[in-house]
Amino acid sequence: MALALVEPSVDLYDAWWEAHEEWGPGLHEDGFGVAATDDVDSPDGFVAWVARLQASSGTCRWIVEDGRVLGGIALRHELNERTGHIGYGIRPSARGRGLATWALGEILNEARARGMARVLLVCVDDNEASARTIERNGGVLEEVRGPVRRYWIELPAAGEFGVLAKEGADG
Repeated sequence: MALALVEPSVDLYDAWWEAHEEWGPGLHEDGFGVAATDDVDSPDGFVAWVARLQASSGTCRWIVEDGRVLGGIALRHELNERTGHIGYGIRPSARGRGLATWALGEILNEARARGMARVLLVCVDDNEASARTIERNGGVLEEVRGPVRRYWIELPAAGEFGVLAKEGADG
C-alpha cells in the first residue's frame, strides 16, 4: 500500500493507538485534533472522537502507509489566529522521511480546491524541522510573535500556475 491521506476511521483503531502510544503521555499530537475533553483511551471514546472529527467543520486526515498511522494533518476552513489554518504532526519513529512536507503539499491542494487563496501556518520558533516543511511548501515568514513563527502560503488558483510559470520564464 502506498502513502495516503485518509479520513479518520474506527477501522484504524489499532494502528492509530500504536502511533498514539509512541507519542507518549503528555506530548501534544499535532494534526490529530485530540482535545483535552476527548476520551481516546476507551473503544467507545475513540468511536465518539472519530465521529466528532468526521463531523467537524475542518478537514482531518491521517497519514497512513502499509496500514500504519504515521501522523495526522488538519485543515481548518476558518482562520484561527493562534493555530493557523493547518496543523500536522508525525510520530517520532517516522520523522525525517519528508512525510510532513508531502502531507502539507497534499492538504494545500485540498485548501486550493476549497477556494482558499492563502493559508496561515504557525510553528514554535525553535522547531526547525517544521519551519523547513512550511518553507518547502512556499511558506513566507510573516513574523515571529514570542515563541511562534507565523507563515503565509499563497494558493493561486489552478489556472494561475501556467501564468506564473510563463512570467517566471519571460522575466
